[in-house]
Amino acid sequence: MMDVIREALMITSFVFVMMLAIEYVTVLSRGDWEKKLLGSWWKQNLLAALLGALPGCLGSFAVVSLYSHRVITFGALTAAMIATCGDESFVMLARFPGKAIMVFGILFVVGFTTGAVVDLLLRARRTSRGTELETYVPVHEEERCVCFNRQELLAQWKHCTPQRGVMTVFLGLYLLAVATGEIGPEHWNWIRITLIGTAAAGLFIVASVPEHFLKEHLWDHVARVHIWRVFLWTLGAMTVLHILVSRMDIEGWISGSGLTVLVAVCLVGLIPQSGPHLVFITLYADGMLPFSILLASCIVQNGHGMLPVLAHSRRAFVAVKAVGFTVGLAVGLIGLANGW
Repeated sequence: MMDVIREALMITSFVFVMMLAIEYVTVLSRGDWEKKLLGSWWKQNLLAALLGALPGCLGSFAVVSLYSHRVITFGALTAAMIATCGDESFVMLARFPGKAIMVFGILFVVGFTTGAVVDLLLRARRTSRGTELETYVPVHEEERCVCFNRQELLAQWKHCTPQRGVMTVFLGLYLLAVATGEIGPEHWNWIRITLIGTAAAGLFIVASVPEHFLKEHLWDHVARVHIWRVFLWTLGAMTVLHILVSRMDIEGWISGSGLTVLVAVCLVGLIPQSGPHLVFITLYADGMLPFSILLASCIVQNGHGMLPVLAHSRRAFVAVKAVGFTVGLAVGLIGLANGW
């Protein structure tokens, strides 16, 4: 159970830092970068598919943060989730690196294509709450975000508000927990370095921004509205999944014909968790599953990437999973028909 809590804290903290960064960059640029993305759905799908195709879950978490801010479309979110393999990417690279890179390339193409089709059908809908094109982060005409002002910084910390103090302590503890291996990877690797770098960036933002920005954007919007929901939904979902998966005989599901195995693999892929997919990776590496079924599993499953979506929109969660299941099943059927 402690592993589940640590994982939930890691996911929530990373999403929190990404949201801080999005708010910061948006106000700093006065929304210009959001407007560029809002006007180009294909760029959003390309960026999302690229982030999703990166090994690990960090890229998909970043895409979820963008989606929750209404910066990218539902199609772009779908593209990222189809393109991602989650943490299983590292196992695939270790077990069969050549085929793994091929899988990542195929997932990127399938994700980008599916996201583009979804956007064309939905007319680039940005959230499940509407189709409006304005940015979700309010940028006031008179607002200016100063990155670093020594005089203001000293004054802000001399009269430190509870909001700044709470977020600073939280990010400081998160940074320390990641650095010591209490949260995230147990050993030093690029994921730990990335988590430390983003946590340090979040700490700098909280420590240096003006009081108005900190209260109106970081505290009232990110901390009070989003983060507690992300944590509770993530923790709850992971706890339920941990109990269910520990009692499931997944390997027993795959005894049968190719079609039966394909359907079973796609159903298991609906679970928003990394563990079950490892079974199919191992079976493929041992020559017990065809490439088409491995590919279908990779398309449907998203690692931990979809967990934060539960906190934002249950309807979006179900819709992404439905699209991924349909595409994965179709690709798997094509593969089986052609003897992949």
